[in-house]
Amino acid sequence: MTTPIDLYFWPTPNGWKISIALEEMGLPYTVHLIDIGAGDQFKPDFLKIAPNNRMPAIVDPDGPDNKPISVFESGAILQYLARKTGMFYGETERDRIQIDEWLMWQMGGLGPMAGQAHHFLAYAPKMTPPQVLPYAQDRYRAETKRLYGVLDRQLEGKNYVCGDFSIADIAIWGWASLWEKQEQDITNFPNIEKWLTRCAARDGIQKGRAVAAEKRPGYKP
Repeated sequence: MTTPIDLYFWPTPNGWKISIALEEMGLPYTVHLIDIGAGDQFKPDFLKIAPNNRMPAIVDPDGPDNKPISVFESGAILQYLARKTGMFYGETERDRIQIDEWLMWQMGGLGPMAGQAHHFLAYAPKMTPPQVLPYAQDRYRAETKRLYGVLDRQLEGKNYVCGDFSIADIAIWGWASLWEKQEQDITNFPNIEKWLTRCAARDGIQKGRAVAAEKRPGYKP
C-alpha cells in the first residue's frame, strides 16, 4: 500500500487544488491543518516545508528514488502529482504544453486577480474602520471579468479546459466556483457555467472540496 502523503492545508481555492487532485488520483493522504487566520503558516516547522509561508504544501514519503520529498506552491504540487501518477496531464507533449499554459494562466492571472477582488469587495469593507476603495474594487472586478471571458472562449465546444479533464481544471475550478464573491454574473459566461456544473458533479471534486469545509466562514452542513 502507498504511504499516505502529508497534506498541509486550509480550505481555500489554493488548498482545494491539492485535496481535489489527491482525491481524483486516488492517492491516500493525511491532512495537517494550517490555520492561516491564526498564523500557522509562519511557524518554523511549516517554513521548513513551505519557505514562502503559504499553504498548500505536501510531503511525499515515496518521492523520487524512493526518498521523501517536500513540495510547495500549488501549481508545482499539481505537476508533481500528475507526473507521479501519469494522470490528468495529457497523452502527448503538446497536451502537456497546453495544460501547463492554462495552469500558469490560473496561477498568474485568475487566482491573483480573483483573490484581490475577494479582498477589496468582501473583506476590506468589513475591516475596522471599513476600507471601501472604489478604484481597487472596480479594477479587480473588471480584470476578473476579462479573465472569465478568456476562459469562456477557451471552453467553447469543450467539456473541460484542455479537452479532457486535467490539472488545469483542478487549478481553475476552485477560484471560478466563487464567482459570486468576485461580483461576476455567471450567466454572461455560459460555457463556464456549464463547466462549473460538470466539474462539481465529479466525485473527486466533491470530496476534495469537503475537506475541513467546516472551517470556512459561513459553513452550512
